[in-house]
Amino acid sequence: MQIVITGANRGIGHAMYQSYRDAGHEVLGTARGREGFHNLDVTKPADFAALGAAMDGKAVDLLICNAGVYLDKHHSLADGYDAETWAQSFAANVTGVFQTIQTLLPNLQMADQGKIAIISSQMASDTKAPGGSYAYRASKAAALNLGRNLATDLNGLGIAVGIYHPGWVKTDMGGDAADITVAESASGLLDRFADLSLDSTGCFKTWDGRDHAF
Repeated sequence: MQIVITGANRGIGHAMYQSYRDAGHEVLGTARGREGFHNLDVTKPADFAALGAAMDGKAVDLLICNAGVYLDKHHSLADGYDAETWAQSFAANVTGVFQTIQTLLPNLQMADQGKIAIISSQMASDTKAPGGSYAYRASKAAALNLGRNLATDLNGLGIAVGIYHPGWVKTDMGGDAADITVAESASGLLDRFADLSLDSTGCFKTWDGRDHAF
């Protein structure tokens, strides 16, 4: 398979990248200015032209939109959540996802069964509303909504779209108190992507295979 993973230089993205490579798949990993990866800052529209050129004429069997940010983790309602935090959160977590998919749509159409996996979060669900992290929650909710609507529009093109909660993972973003390791999350997600089809397109699932409420 030909696989593209954004944000592949660390954390869950890197674990997925390495797992697919170890299994013999051809993988293009993207990152911001990291040696060994295709340079892509998903918040910079100009970078997508180079991504399209790098993949020109190549079928993409699986696109994993993993790149994202959590910029307001410790913000206070009294003095946090500045306009730049909102703008950058949506640029990375929503617009960047859309532009990645839009750029590689011709490549996905070339595959026998193109698949798109969007890494969102349980914090996107309206069933998880304990307060705080407003920019992150709102942007991940938008990514969930984006995936659901793309699933409708791309069904006729034979492309399946899944949205996933990777778990609370021991990463720089998740922290040491998180529930699961990077390896556990990545392994579970790879199983979920393998199961994704047009029959399940539009799904919102957890890393371990449970259906998550929208």
